Amino acid sequence: MEEKKDAAYFKSLAHQLMFDLSDAEADSIVKEFDTLQKQMKLMDAVNTDGVEEMIYPFEDETSFIREDEVSNVISQDDALANVSKKVEGHFVLPKVVK
Repeated sequence: MEEKKDAAYFKSLAHQLMFDLSDAEADSIVKEFDTLQKQMKLMDAVNTDGVEEMIYPFEDETSFIREDEVSNVISQDDALANVSKKVEGHFVLPKVVK
């Protein structure tokens, strides 16, 4: 049987991912995760014997995806015109990850 995940588990996971999770947020995630696990158990109970796997959701191949077409191209100088800091034709942004 699947081990039940508690708020401490999700808070620990959040800490490993380097963000804070309040007690209320952790409790909310526990409830949502429990609901998700129940739904997955229901799906596991469905008998799919004799059902052919679906590789593509439509019977006929769709061809509505357009070809990429280059349009409204601006020059590099125009793209960099309002940039406060640039180096060798590239945007320079402040570091966002510690």
